[in-house]
Amino acid sequence: MTAPTTATDVNQPSLQPGAPTGRRMSLPVLMLVIAGALALTSLVRLITGADGITNVSQMSTALQLAVPIGLAGLGGLWAERAGVVNIGLEGMMILGTWFGAWAGFQWGPWTGVLVGIIGGAIGGLLHAIVTITFNVNHIVSGVALNILALGATRYLAPLAFEGHQGGSAKQSPPVDSLGHFTVPGLSDGLETLNDKGWFLVSDIAGLLGGLVTNVSWLTLIAVALVPATWWILWRTAFGLRLRSCGENPVAAESLGVNVYKYKYLAVIISGGLAGLGGVFLSIVANPFYLEGQTSGRGYIGLAAMIFGNWMPGGLAIGAGLFGYTDSLNLRGGSANVHALLLLGALLLVVGAIWLAVRKKYVKAAITFVVGALVFAWYAGTNEVPNQVVSATPYVVTLVVLALSAQRLRMPKADGMQYRKGQGK
Repeated sequence: MTAPTTATDVNQPSLQPGAPTGRRMSLPVLMLVIAGALALTSLVRLITGADGITNVSQMSTALQLAVPIGLAGLGGLWAERAGVVNIGLEGMMILGTWFGAWAGFQWGPWTGVLVGIIGGAIGGLLHAIVTITFNVNHIVSGVALNILALGATRYLAPLAFEGHQGGSAKQSPPVDSLGHFTVPGLSDGLETLNDKGWFLVSDIAGLLGGLVTNVSWLTLIAVALVPATWWILWRTAFGLRLRSCGENPVAAESLGVNVYKYKYLAVIISGGLAGLGGVFLSIVANPFYLEGQTSGRGYIGLAAMIFGNWMPGGLAIGAGLFGYTDSLNLRGGSANVHALLLLGALLLVVGAIWLAVRKKYVKAAITFVVGALVFAWYAGTNEVPNQVVSATPYVVTLVVLALSAQRLRMPKADGMQYRKGQGK
């Protein structure tokens, strides 16, 4: 029996992948939520005088920090939509950083990009062999891959980089830049508008200015991969077959889908995307490989994917959120994080009101109390400790996942072991 060629050809409910069990937020509602969050942020900026939370430089830095997280999250999305849990994203990113820098300083940055993707894909292939062919637990395989990648790059770095100018046992020689672009006229206009300090308008200008000012070409490619992933997985026959493997591989096999092939392809692509995220770190964010430079971004990318409910758009929002909080470490961290305490308090109060409207009074009361405590922290201090600033991205990761846990819907067969013909 041949596989279905379009999404409408599959009539079985078990093969309708990705449909959440609850009500999905419509695009107009989502845009209203984003606009409301921007309005609250603008209000906080005016009250606190912390102009740095929405200026062009802050947003540009946030975008740069969000890209590797988003690419790792996209990698996780590809694998898990095919039913393979990919905890090994961190290891695949590590391989991408090393291979990208190794090839980049010798043969140029674009060669480094290609080789870094291949390095991550090799990690994906190893994970696929272990989990798909040998049916090893996906979590165990991913953790082992992370350890293997770290050990392998530590062993290879002295052999490859020592003896070259600027290289050492823990650092590669510098890699040439891929180049940046700025949209003439538009960038300057948005920056001028951002400097006016107007309510909401200047904040939107700062957000948009960060997207068109001093942007790497690799950033443009990474951003384009988000809608490309959505189109491939949700609008093509290939994507339907791949997602069916993550929902009900037995039913997919009964319709003629080669489940092993699609799982292998998904995990290899997953590794390549994570490797591209690593390349971004070692060629764009820093023009060299440095041991430990991933700093857990593979795990944060996995959190962004879960926050986004295994959807590319939600993943992009999650990556942007985590990238923004991470950028606070680099630009006026203490003052900006202190201002965001007020924003957090306001958001919690709004959340409490929403819960009360829905007659969830106990949750509303708890949320309101937490919001009051956060406001008391803001009102009783002038700054926050540097340790809090450094921990902010990870705290936000935990809080966001905790708050979004009830609406999540993972692929039904995600992480399950599968043997060809097991449904017969």
